Amino acid sequence: MLTAALHTARTRWAAFVGSFVALALGAGLIATMGLALAATLDAPERGPERFALASVVVKGDDILRVPTPIGDRTRTLSHPGPLTPELVDRLAALGPTAQDRSFPVRVPGGPEQLVGHPWSVAAFAPYALDAGRAPNADDEVVTTGWARPGSRLATDRGPVTVVGTVTGRGFEDAVFWTDTRAARLSPAVDQLVVAADPAAVRAAVGREAGVRVLTGRDRRYADPDPERDTEALLAVNALLGTAGGITGFVSVFVVASAFAFAVAQRRKEFALLRTVGATPGQVRRTVYTEALVLGAVASAAGCLLGAYGAPLLARRLAEDGTAPHWFAVGDAVWPYHLAFWTGLLVALAGAVAASWRAGRVRPGEALREAAAETNAMTPARWILGAGLLLAGLGTLAYALFTDPSDLLHRKTYTSRPMLFIVAFALLAPVLVPPLVRLVAGLPARLPGAGGMLVRENAAAGVRRTAAVAAPVLVTVALAGSLLGTTATLEEARAAEIRQRTTADFVITGGPGGFGPAAVERVRAVPGTEASATAETELHVLEDGVALIRSEARAADPRALARTADLPLVAGRVADLDDGSVIVNEEWERHTVGSSVDVRLGDGTPRTLRIAAVMSIGTGNNGAYVTPANAPGAPVDRIDVRLAPGTDTATAATGLADAARQAGGRLLTKEQWVADSSPRTKRTTRTGFLLVLGIALLYTGIALASTLVTATSGRARELALLRLAGATRGQVLRLVAGESLTVVLAGAATGTLVAALNLAGVQGALRLLDAGGAVVVPWDALGATTAACAAVAVVSSVIPAALCLRRRAVGLAGLRD
Repeated sequence: MLTAALHTARTRWAAFVGSFVALALGAGLIATMGLALAATLDAPERGPERFALASVVVKGDDILRVPTPIGDRTRTLSHPGPLTPELVDRLAALGPTAQDRSFPVRVPGGPEQLVGHPWSVAAFAPYALDAGRAPNADDEVVTTGWARPGSRLATDRGPVTVVGTVTGRGFEDAVFWTDTRAARLSPAVDQLVVAADPAAVRAAVGREAGVRVLTGRDRRYADPDPERDTEALLAVNALLGTAGGITGFVSVFVVASAFAFAVAQRRKEFALLRTVGATPGQVRRTVYTEALVLGAVASAAGCLLGAYGAPLLARRLAEDGTAPHWFAVGDAVWPYHLAFWTGLLVALAGAVAASWRAGRVRPGEALREAAAETNAMTPARWILGAGLLLAGLGTLAYALFTDPSDLLHRKTYTSRPMLFIVAFALLAPVLVPPLVRLVAGLPARLPGAGGMLVRENAAAGVRRTAAVAAPVLVTVALAGSLLGTTATLEEARAAEIRQRTTADFVITGGPGGFGPAAVERVRAVPGTEASATAETELHVLEDGVALIRSEARAADPRALARTADLPLVAGRVADLDDGSVIVNEEWERHTVGSSVDVRLGDGTPRTLRIAAVMSIGTGNNGAYVTPANAPGAPVDRIDVRLAPGTDTATAATGLADAARQAGGRLLTKEQWVADSSPRTKRTTRTGFLLVLGIALLYTGIALASTLVTATSGRARELALLRLAGATRGQVLRLVAGESLTVVLAGAATGTLVAALNLAGVQGALRLLDAGGAVVVPWDALGATTAACAAVAVVSSVIPAALCLRRRAVGLAGLRD
């Protein structure tokens, strides 16, 4: 059996090239992504950065802990409290201390995330002067290299002169003032470095609530964004996991399609084997052996590809900021095992259906001469295709009636298209021929027989047509579903913001927000009504065990009602007060008048009455509280509405001046909507593009393999056309026309699959009271179809041209 399989692979190598490349590529991608995933799991533990040389750091506790029956639930607080003066004095009695203050700084033309510190804490990073000197006066600063000594800077904290620079350490862009000036700019002590025994420090802190004592590796929790590496690695995990899953799906699909078509092309060969005495089991084992040999060799080649590809992928992820800058591939072995055995399993799985089809070939089919194929759809294929289609429609309807918001989650709209894709691919022999006749209908009516031959040849060769259309269907459906869904959700979110904002202007601030004086300057502009709001958060325990974080905004209810149109389903904005909250329908409790226990942004527990309820929408309708329930949250946005009769140009000039003095930015409503509309995360978009690139590559392989094999097997048919009077150019145009027609039919089927998925998303948005129109990514669909068409035409025309180089009389006398 092995000898026969090796002989077949040697003599019919062209039929196996596509499957070999697809399997090798799939195993290579699995090895590459597995090695990258292993690197995220074996990542080195990050050490402290800002306080690497400090022995003990005391800071306000930014971790919310809520006890539950199954253990404490924790969340990071957005506005942890500062250290109290009494605690600072007690700790100062233990030994030398350095008070740390961190506050945002804005400099025209400077870094966006600029932060100020007192100079005394610079030594703990350590930051070392590489030019100039330390600051001695209130208007002197040291920077992390982004401004040189002698520069005069106009900061929002007053004009300063750069007297020195330190070498940046990569985790922040900083400005260092004298300790005295920093204390006036930001009186609260955020963190305290203590040169004392940790046990003595803990004893001095005692049971004071809201304080953490950090030593050893825990000092990294005093760094800015201490979880950034963990979050980046989680994003890499999600990206590679999604890409790997879809790679496996497309790999099995392409390999199974390639094997099925190869078996269909070899029906007479298997019939001859049956004629000379081979049993159906022997024929099936022949196909399995071929798949085993092919899978083993291709998987081994894929592991070699992964060894070279993984370091390149890790370097690229680190360079574009998706992964931490230190991210690199380690020496894990398990990804190679996973890639090899998965490749082998995929090869065998792809050969299952093909082997059973080969075993059912009857001996009499060795004499079969008809080119038309009438039995491409087997009962099993009908049952499986129809079952998956019904399952896709049924689960979609169930989700719409029970939990439509689930359809807007990335994991759902990434995986749901697979059911429809597989269903339509299985039903391709039924769906594609009518589409082929439709696509080729107009050319068939033109003078001459070319258009008619294109239509009839494509419609008659059902297996060939379905094998070519299926990979096009997969790629177009994925492009339309993934990119179309993200674009539709972005449009819906933009529509929500547009509907919710009734202000004429919006003033946005930086990380430090606006002080009371800045807000009053805006309110002093004649003919305007201003609503100053702050970003905060609420935490609520649902079902007794789940600690849910909800984004919230703090606003004065009267001003909010004049500048915003919240999507309320119950209650009134005017009923919001210091003892109440506005929630949305996604909350476990969302009945007007009922009470809900929450933790504020600084961890303070409160019981608030529900004043109003908003619809869920796209998931961006958070909660609203008054400023009294947002301690520590700075005003970061001011919505301004013009009073009737106010001159727009005059008001805009006054508002722009007030915004400029506060270091803010004045935007019109349209600019605000465009600027604040949520965008798909970079890692999500990168993952989708990676998936589509892989799918397009697989599609190219499948098209090239199928069309090279099929066209080479039509040498006798093409020769007969030449003998009937067709010129060489006419025959080549006929072959190109058939390929192009089938690709367009496959693209039409893929577009139908994408339309089904987008219809489900649009239905969910309507049920959630979210606006926005369906966005079809026509550019992506067009580019994908054009790429598939180019590969198909080239892969069919070149083999046909090579066949036509031989004498037509000799080719016409060939037998299979």
